Amino acid sequence: MKRTNRTPAKSSDAKVIKSSETFFNEVFPEDYNYQSGFGNEFATEDPRCPGALPPRGQNNPQRCAYGLYAEQLSGTAFTAPRESNERVWLYRIRPSAVHQPFKPIQSGPTNFTADFNAEPPNPNQLRWLPFVVPSLDERRLDFVESLATLCGAGDPKTRYGAAIHVYACNASMKDRAMYNSDGDFLLVPQQGELLITTEMGKLQVRPREICVIQQGIRFSVEVTGPSRGYILEVWGNHFVLPGLGPIGANGLANPRDFLTPVAWYEDRDLSAESAGYEIISKYQGALFVAKQHHSPFDVVAWHGNYAPYKYDLANFVVVNSVSVDHMDPSIFTVLTCPGAKAGTALCDFVIFPPRWGVAEKTFRPPYYHRNCMSEFMGLIYGNYEAKEEGFLPGGATLHSMMTPHGPDADCFEKASTAELAPQRVAAGTMSFMFESSLSLAVTAWANRICQRLDANYYKCWQGLKKNFTGPKTASSGGK
Repeated sequence: MKRTNRTPAKSSDAKVIKSSETFFNEVFPEDYNYQSGFGNEFATEDPRCPGALPPRGQNNPQRCAYGLYAEQLSGTAFTAPRESNERVWLYRIRPSAVHQPFKPIQSGPTNFTADFNAEPPNPNQLRWLPFVVPSLDERRLDFVESLATLCGAGDPKTRYGAAIHVYACNASMKDRAMYNSDGDFLLVPQQGELLITTEMGKLQVRPREICVIQQGIRFSVEVTGPSRGYILEVWGNHFVLPGLGPIGANGLANPRDFLTPVAWYEDRDLSAESAGYEIISKYQGALFVAKQHHSPFDVVAWHGNYAPYKYDLANFVVVNSVSVDHMDPSIFTVLTCPGAKAGTALCDFVIFPPRWGVAEKTFRPPYYHRNCMSEFMGLIYGNYEAKEEGFLPGGATLHSMMTPHGPDADCFEKASTAELAPQRVAAGTMSFMFESSLSLAVTAWANRICQRLDANYYKCWQGLKKNFTGPKTASSGGK
């Protein structure tokens, strides 16, 4: 499947979506305004400070408006090809460098890791029951404190690899922000909305939506109740839209449906006597914290093509077979992170949305499969079509490289005898897959500590019968 870089940046494509405006049946609350487009060259300033952006033709004037500082955040090398070069200019109250020295974090998550050599390899099919969100009575956990790593491969120091994490939190981050020095986060909320403040503005991300926060961008997460979800982290490249090839110019995830926040700032200083504001850096797989006495979300204006964004999976335009056969799941790719080999992704983000099944003379569920890629699946809501029992919202499965998988016995029996009339598939359901060309290693937390690994998963295939009607072959003894 051919991959392409981000959509060429065109500032004329950008449209500010006001909080009072309906966009694909969505009404945004106050303080959550967006610009639409994927990879656009955006330019935005907080309306409280008109003229905060420098005049056209210049990025860092001798003196910025309102006494601001100009700061560039680079998402690619300076010399990256222009069509894939990503950077943003920030006009902020204080430079990011105004903080105390970083120190290893003492109260961080103990199950968040980049060490994928601690556990012996496990080629079995793996399934996890829904991950537990603790109650506030048990323990207060914010987004960062709740992070736990399931699996991964590669090394953030060499800038090539990926990791899959989950979060299960019950409290908002208070006077603390995080940024990922290693790579990009793709967040998939499953329970509870996330109110994310970033340096570029605010995002409201609810289940069925996804959010990408790129390397280096500071963010803080507020929650309104128990919240759970999945995270795909990639090192060494950024997510782009997949190439459409013969599909044509339109389809799958359309660029205009991606939403990027408009500029928003807070000018908030904390007293010298206070505990200060914590800045948490994920660096070479470890967490560090630095203190400062002002909010990091003091960007009054910004312009560039390197900014967080969100996407509603309901806007995905599905293509499928209208004759025979079950198509390969690559047709459901929302975003891809290109790998070292052309046509082979480091990671793909794939969904299995509601759609019509009309294939004739066909076993319509996913086929039995052994893959040279690793397949991690999660369920946001509903039931997965190939396994309606045991795979639950908030849980997960991992089918590693060349590990056999496919429909369970019940699904096979039903689909083999079903009337092949047009029917809705996956109605009321949204499942997804992180597919990677890496051989993902499972962590101790995923294997034992979380106590959610389903030891009986393999049994769902044991009921598959021998239906062979051909002649028997001779035994090894010749009889």
